Amino acid sequence: MFIKQNSSFLDMIPIGKPLLGEEEKRAVMGVLDSGMLAHGSVVKKFEEDFATYIDVKHAIATSNGTTALHAALLAHGIEAGDEVITTPFTFIATVNMIRSVGATPVFVDIEEHSFNINPDLIEEKITAKTKVILPVHLFGKVANMNKITNIAKKHNLIIIEDAAQAHGATQDTKKAGSFGTGCFSFYATKNMTTGEGGMITTNDDQIANKIRMLITHGSTEKYAHKMHGFNYRMTNIAAALGRIQLLKLPVFNQRRRANALFFTQKLANTPTDDPGHVYHQYVLLVDKRDNFQAHLAKNNIATAVHYPLPIHKQEAYKEYTDLHFPIAESVAARVVSIPVAPYLSENEREHIVNTIQEALKVII
Repeated sequence: MFIKQNSSFLDMIPIGKPLLGEEEKRAVMGVLDSGMLAHGSVVKKFEEDFATYIDVKHAIATSNGTTALHAALLAHGIEAGDEVITTPFTFIATVNMIRSVGATPVFVDIEEHSFNINPDLIEEKITAKTKVILPVHLFGKVANMNKITNIAKKHNLIIIEDAAQAHGATQDTKKAGSFGTGCFSFYATKNMTTGEGGMITTNDDQIANKIRMLITHGSTEKYAHKMHGFNYRMTNIAAALGRIQLLKLPVFNQRRRANALFFTQKLANTPTDDPGHVYHQYVLLVDKRDNFQAHLAKNNIATAVHYPLPIHKQEAYKEYTDLHFPIAESVAARVVSIPVAPYLSENEREHIVNTIQEALKVII
């Protein structure tokens, strides 16, 4: 509950926080009482639950979303000399994992209305070295998978989805993570959380088996290692959280959508709604961003910038600095996220809208 005094909130309205209740506490305590804290039967049940939810044959739990991406790329045999087409406008983990397997990221500019990779620009970047298209379903909106899937089939390419922000997001009733090999994150501020954690989804039996070996030091049984691997396993503690959070996810997403639609109806220049969008972030494009954020902060509304620098402008990827992706660069300079999470009250939503309307008048 936020209390208003002299038209301003006493407490900061956060950009995001985990929503945990008594059910999660009981589930975690059950694991603690069992003494079986590491990877075990609770993880297996969470994997089964998640596979059913996404409507795929396999879901493999990992330690986080980054390790999910790494294991997925390795399982598909991506290595040095291969090229992976992706977006320059994403969290850096997406591209770091491409580089980590030795492959070369190949960037394609984004669509301004969706913030996702522009499928109409993909084919011109395909070469004999291209092995994967790796779309990112940014901010909870599924990329244009109809076009991307057709391109992948035409050129015999693998699809690996970065669905870290798209739990429950759909396109034509098909869920993110079911178009190819899906990679999810359960970080604390995601639409559902396990604290830290990840999940890989696939309908390919061979890929699923390989991933299970990769995340367990390359083994199928204790001390029998068939390949080089890692310890990327999820714990029973995290999985206990995840099972409860997954049950709550539909309501969480419904509330996010209700908050987003409220903002869209009240504010100008807002994102175009998509019925499959789950609004991990609600993002505005503002020309005088620093002033805008300062005005909201003064009125106790937290904001964030996701993301201030596209990947090709990051020092870690200085070899791409001379490349130009005009939409990604323009969006990165203006993008700002406002609170949209399920915990917002009616008063808080009204306060956010009124403050933004006031801010836009002040800063123009």
